[in-house]
Amino acid sequence: MHKELKGWVEWLGMEEPELTPLHGDASSRRYYRITNQKKKLLVMDASDIKEVVPDMVGIGLRLKKTSVKTPLIRSFELHKGFMLLDDVGSTHLFDKCSRDTYEQAIKTLVEMQKAPTVDLKPYDMAFLLEEMNLMLEWYLKEHLGQKVECVEGRTLLSTFMLIAKEVMAQPQETFVHRDYHAKNLMIDDNDEMVVIDYQDARVGGITYDLVSLLRDAYVLLDDRERKRFIKLYKELKGIEVDDETFMRWFDFTGLQRHIKILGIFARLSIRDGKDAYLENIPLVLQYILDVAAKYPELEGLLAILTLEEQDSAGFSL
Repeated sequence: MHKELKGWVEWLGMEEPELTPLHGDASSRRYYRITNQKKKLLVMDASDIKEVVPDMVGIGLRLKKTSVKTPLIRSFELHKGFMLLDDVGSTHLFDKCSRDTYEQAIKTLVEMQKAPTVDLKPYDMAFLLEEMNLMLEWYLKEHLGQKVECVEGRTLLSTFMLIAKEVMAQPQETFVHRDYHAKNLMIDDNDEMVVIDYQDARVGGITYDLVSLLRDAYVLLDDRERKRFIKLYKELKGIEVDDETFMRWFDFTGLQRHIKILGIFARLSIRDGKDAYLENIPLVLQYILDVAAKYPELEGLLAILTLEEQDSAGFSL
């Protein structure tokens, strides 16, 4: 454990704090629960990625303009990458999946989207394409060990362009959390929803966080329930676009996200040694195949991923 981190906590006025490491997330941040103090507190060590601290503070201030709950930041040290914040417990939406909690998550999302977006980085075409290329590099080439032929490469590039254009066709002036899913929504002791891991927020498409929640890499929802939650979202937002158009936005945004996630999960395993994420690849891949099968213009993507899946049948996912 980082001695300097413990020293910083002591400098804040806590005598001989006992720091218990929490299960890590996909980033290189490390969290510790302070177990011998009256207040429930966590300390974050982001010394490897110090820039996350001003990002968390800045985005947190934007969320303060809404009624969305986030863990209260009590102190931070920019130069060391340390942060002290309230401990909201260990219960995630993932642990309490029900119609009520998902309705709560939809209402929280609608409120979160009221956060100001001035000067936020845009979720633009270039960034959408950059994210999808992670699948080509890390999933197809590195994880599956496939040689992507010239024709396949061109097909993927044109498909990525098509998907990015469809994502950009929806309203774009929306606060986007970028990872709004069942493991980043906490339920505190008062059964209130608390949003975490919001530091990478951008301004972008209206359906991005909705699809992150309803086509979650960790939770498979019943299709009827998903439609019910989409309907609730549209009603709460006052969106009057026809259902077919909205579902096209939702589907293509989900495609972009899941293509990226294939690359990220493969990279987490290969580069960072976090193999547990490979267990979630089959569900993510199934989301992509199901959506690609709905739209004739995605036939090329469907063919490539179906073929790669068959070729790697002996490969452990």
